[in-house]
This record gives sequence, C-alpha cells and structure tokens, in this order.
Amino acid sequence: MANLETKYLGLTLKNPIIVSSSGLTNSVEKIGKLADAGAGAVVLKSLFEEQINHEINSIIYKGEGFDYPEAADYVKGYTRDNSVADYLKVIKEAKAKYDIPIIASINCFSSDEWVDFAQQIEKAGADALELNVFVLNTDKNSGSEDYENLYVEIVSNVSKVVNIPVSVKLGLYFSNLVNVVNRLSVSGAKGVVMFNRFYEPDIDINKLALTSAEILSSPADMRRTLRWVAITSDKVHNIDISASTGVHDGAAVIKQLLAGAATVQTCSAIYKNGPKVLTQMLNELKQWMDEKGYASINDFRGLMNYSRIENPAIYERAQFMKYFSSYE
Repeated sequence: MANLETKYLGLTLKNPIIVSSSGLTNSVEKIGKLADAGAGAVVLKSLFEEQINHEINSIIYKGEGFDYPEAADYVKGYTRDNSVADYLKVIKEAKAKYDIPIIASINCFSSDEWVDFAQQIEKAGADALELNVFVLNTDKNSGSEDYENLYVEIVSNVSKVVNIPVSVKLGLYFSNLVNVVNRLSVSGAKGVVMFNRFYEPDIDINKLALTSAEILSSPADMRRTLRWVAITSDKVHNIDISASTGVHDGAAVIKQLLAGAATVQTCSAIYKNGPKVLTQMLNELKQWMDEKGYASINDFRGLMNYSRIENPAIYERAQFMKYFSSYE
C-alpha cells in the first residue's frame, strides 16, 4: 500500500496536501473538519498587518478623547494585542486537539513589529510560520532589486528570532524568480509557496465602478505554477517548494509532485466542493501510486523536473506562435 508520508520545512506530514491560508482555517472547528477529511497540514488564515492598522485607524478616527498621544498609543497597543491574542488562541486550541502540523501565517509588508508577533506565534505552539508578503511596486524610480530586498529583509529579521521554520508565499511578479528564491533560502527561509493568489480588480462597464475579479482559482491556473516548480526545484536545492493555485484534484497533486514540489496547497477546490475533496484527492494519489508501483512519494518526486526530462528546454518555451502556429 502506498505510503503518502512526506517532509516539508523539516516537519513530517502524513500526506503532501496542505489546506492553504483562508477563511477555511480561521477556527478550531473548521480545522477539525479538514483534519478529518485527510489534510496533511493547515495554514491558518493570515494575521493581516494591513487589517490591524486599518482597525486601529478606524477606532481612533471615530473615537473621542484621542487628542492626547498617550490615548492613541493605548488604543493602538490594545487593538494589536487583542488581534494577536485571538490568533494565538486558535493556534493553542488547534494544536491541543489535532495531530497535524499547524502553520501560522502573517500577511505583512514591513519587518518592524512582525518580529515580535512571530515570537508570540512560536510560543503559542505553531509548527511553522508562513510569511505572506506582497508589495505592488508602482514607483517608476525604483528598481526590481529594491522590491526584492524587502522580501529578503523580512525573512532575515524573522528567521533570526524564531526557531520554527519559516516559509514565504510568493507572487509571480519577479524579474528573476529563481534568484529571488535562492536569496530567500540564504536569508533563512526553509520553504516557498508558489504562488499567492491576489486580489485582482475588474471594471463594471455599466456602473463605471471597480469591482473584484473572480476570487477562486480554476484548474487551468495550475499552468502558472507547474513551470516554475519544475525549474526552481532543480536550481535551488536547499529549500522546499509548496505548489499552490489551481490544485483541484488528485491529478494536479501528482503533477506538482512530479515537477518537484514537496507539498501542494489547495483552497478553492474545498470552497467549491467541501472538505470531502481532500479525501478524493488522496484516494486518486494512492490509486495512481499503486498502479505505477510507487511505494512512497520520494519514489517519484521531481521525476519530471527541469533536469530530469529529456529536453529541459520545454519548460523554458515562451513563444506562443512558434509552438502553436499550426493550431487552427
């Protein structure tokens, strides 16, 4: 019988399927349903730096008696402490009830106070910490390195003060993704998640208003991840890759493992089909492994990454017309 056990960030997971950071993982009860369905680990819904700051500013703006700096400082501290305390409570209770790794998540765009929050998260019992970092660079006078240095700075500062492994959830928008992943590994990151799914704007042409584009992913979105998992897993050896976005069935799990991923992360598939889809994915993975004669994940992980296929240039092809000119 196929053994699905795998390693990620130095942690032992009973299988490679992780439920990614979302509203699906924001309570102990929800985590329980995911664990029962077979999740190998869960990433808690992110603690948002931006959201906490918004709550602070909203309270101060609406409040009275904040003419004194001491009063405003008190409100800032109280709001931050309570937001973090609620988050820590979920970590402690989930760790006490379930035997799967609980990975905390921080959504941040600076490296200031998150060092302290990371230490509190470690003390609460989180098995690892995923840094959800994204800064949209719209400054015409700054270069790509300025943008990338922020990621390296955050990872370096957090990794120095915690003993639990740190991973980084990345977007696709880098001029040299492989170089960025390598720099992050040197700065202390034990893993990267490819790729983050961001808010995307859309335009309502009737109301002339900005709206949100489709929130959930589709299976086709996996194409954005597969190429870079295959390339990066070969080029950077001292970091684990978790493949995210577009993982909707067992076949997607298998493809990403073949490309070199240590684990996969799924979210939209569960929103669409419920936790039972995790069980279905695992059954598909087991059946495929049995049919192919693979006893463990390590028997085939990376079997089709950049260096192990006959023509690695396939992963580098980018010119649509050159390779699809015969398509009519």
